[in-house]
Amino acid sequence: MADSRFLQFDSLSLHAGQQPDPVTGARATPIYQTTSYVFKDTDHAAALFNMERAGHIYSRISNPTTAVLEERMAALEGGVGAVCTASGQAALHLAIVTLMGAGGHIVASSKIYGGSNNMFVHTLPRFGIETTLVDPRDVDAFRAAIRPETRLVFTEAIGNPGMEVANLPLIAELAHEAGLPLMVDSTFTTPYLIQPAALGVDIIMHSMTKFLGGHGTSIGGVIVDSGQFDWEASGKFPTLTEPYDGYHGLDFAEEFGPAAMIMRARAEGLRDFGACISPTNAFYILQGVETLPLRMARHTANAQAIAEHLEAHDAVEWVSYPGLPSHPDYDLAQRLLPKGAGAIFSFGIRGGREAGRKFIERLELFSHLANIGDAKSLVIHPASTTHQQMSAEALKSAGIGEELIRLSVGLEDLADLTGDLDQALKASQRS
Repeated sequence: MADSRFLQFDSLSLHAGQQPDPVTGARATPIYQTTSYVFKDTDHAAALFNMERAGHIYSRISNPTTAVLEERMAALEGGVGAVCTASGQAALHLAIVTLMGAGGHIVASSKIYGGSNNMFVHTLPRFGIETTLVDPRDVDAFRAAIRPETRLVFTEAIGNPGMEVANLPLIAELAHEAGLPLMVDSTFTTPYLIQPAALGVDIIMHSMTKFLGGHGTSIGGVIVDSGQFDWEASGKFPTLTEPYDGYHGLDFAEEFGPAAMIMRARAEGLRDFGACISPTNAFYILQGVETLPLRMARHTANAQAIAEHLEAHDAVEWVSYPGLPSHPDYDLAQRLLPKGAGAIFSFGIRGGREAGRKFIERLELFSHLANIGDAKSLVIHPASTTHQQMSAEALKSAGIGEELIRLSVGLEDLADLTGDLDQALKASQRS
């Protein structure tokens, strides 16, 4: 394979991290559906366990199929390394516990996926990690919320489901001023639409279940380390800069330099918490990554057209899509997302929850389910499903009203999609 450092995005999505199988000549990445790997001798085994040489021990920690996906994601995001996990939630958890323990504090956007919100607000406090939620559009609010014990700043590139566009360069700047890394959930955007590392982001995560896989078949997550954050200079991360007894006094920053965080995430996090991706799921997601540029271009074009169509519809009160001039973050999106604002958007249906119920139940092409990023178009009512665990106050703070409907626009013919939406909207307005 040509040197991946000099390949363009479309080529990287097909080739990064993989060459034809040296034994069989297979062009596609094989599925190494195995738990473990034979050691050459006792010295070889000891060296692998001591992290003195590269290689595979047990598929919970690393696997040849998964390794291709990890290297490809690191290449697409411009990072120094990646770790795949069992799900997007597992990726978020892995990054957090790699950086901190009890007594740590996170500053996070309040306009995020309901599962992430629940982890921050309800689950992590049980383990002594607190989170302050702030308006993602208020950069000063991030700065004001930082405490001496803060160890991470977190936001979504585009908020779920409110579609707020995060000003990543400014948020990264204030985080770095405080000696903190910025972590971004880039699931909605994928590396095709935005590359957060180039904007100053330190840790990028994805639910690969969504656009990266692209076909609603496989669950997986990934964290990518940009390699840009100086853990030693920060002085706030002893898990990375002090000897670790779990590996006989290994200092990750000293041993691995810019890749300290991602190496600790693998060596400790996958070993001890165990939320690894299966080799088969890694294989299926790899197939999705190979067509990511083509799919995202079509997803985005369809979404832009449908958003414009709905904005002019009598049964729609409002549309929130960063690709529309009416969106408050339109100018920012034009700057940070030059290839388009993605395939997800929300709109308010006239008539509230009851009209929304009629609308969803009348749709034929749009599937009603809890996912996004499928090749097929999807629809959901977040207040009663994906964000239902949030209180009324929290829903209001997140901008999630009873009238809000979220669409994930797929790859179907545009005329078919608009026709389906039009007939369902018409039905929703009947008394």
